[in-house]
Amino acid sequence: MSKTDLEEQIAEHVIEFKDRYYRLAYSYVRNADDALDIIQESIYKAFSSLDSLKNPSYIKTWFYRIVVNTSLDFLRKRKKEIVVSEVFLSANDESEYDSYEDFDLKAALDDLPPNYRSIIILRYFEDLKLQEIAEILNENVNTVKTRLYAGLKKLRIKMNDENWEVSK
Repeated sequence: MSKTDLEEQIAEHVIEFKDRYYRLAYSYVRNADDALDIIQESIYKAFSSLDSLKNPSYIKTWFYRIVVNTSLDFLRKRKKEIVVSEVFLSANDESEYDSYEDFDLKAALDDLPPNYRSIIILRYFEDLKLQEIAEILNENVNTVKTRLYAGLKKLRIKMNDENWEVSK
């Protein structure tokens, strides 16, 4: 397959499944503009690294991996920026701290470690099979299963603890 044919195939695939990829990026960053930036960056990375796609039949998992990694990179970068700005704000803030917390599923998901959160999002929000998730995350299927169940257990404990605190 020629490079031009592969580029066309990737472009068609991304256009066809753009909503899925946007939803995935959005599930990480919770911001429409940031999700669009992640998709744009992912498309750029895909076209810049065409040679890393060994088999065109794996475009789906290959591009999912790019979106997940780009999202995680974005969050790592943003986390560094937030820490700096929070330190600055707290040093210059004289108001009282607002102690209200968000008790919904999204907040509980956000509290999970990224490796658990990624698997749960891909499995339940993107409806991917465990084998596909393993390929996307470049992990063993058994590792994905273990992390999925551990992540669900942590999520269940987190949700039960929060519900118990609210009902006290």
